[in-house]
Amino acid sequence: MKIAIGADHAGFAMKEAIKTRLQASGHAVEDFGIHSPAPADYPDVAASVAKAVAGHDADRGILVCSTGIGMSIVANKIGGIRAALCDSEEVARLARSHNDANVLALSGNFTAMDRAQKIVDAFLETGFPGVERHVRRVAKIQQLTGL
Repeated sequence: MKIAIGADHAGFAMKEAIKTRLQASGHAVEDFGIHSPAPADYPDVAASVAKAVAGHDADRGILVCSTGIGMSIVANKIGGIRAALCDSEEVARLARSHNDANVLALSGNFTAMDRAQKIVDAFLETGFPGVERHVRRVAKIQQLTGL
């Protein structure tokens, strides 16, 4: 799977750890920054990752900032993106299976690293089974963004 990944300064360490693990697992990872822990503006990174996913240059996206809230807000401004802020494996599974979420947002400050890795695994391993009611609801979301 090709994963677009990005973080601001608060999520830098977590992004780096996730990226390393994903690459070791055989995933192709495109890092949209930041590339040091220096302060950065999360909207720039979130928009780049979301555009890569929306443009089908990546299969899924992962974003990390202090809370994950800012990144998810920005990503959801991009048509075709369904970003989900997940704090547990179960929420990540539901975000994929019910909402066909294509971008995962994580909190670099409030999620332990080992838990974050498990959330990422759940997000990447869970498919969208196409249950009619969920397909109908995702289609309604797509209509709102014109896609």
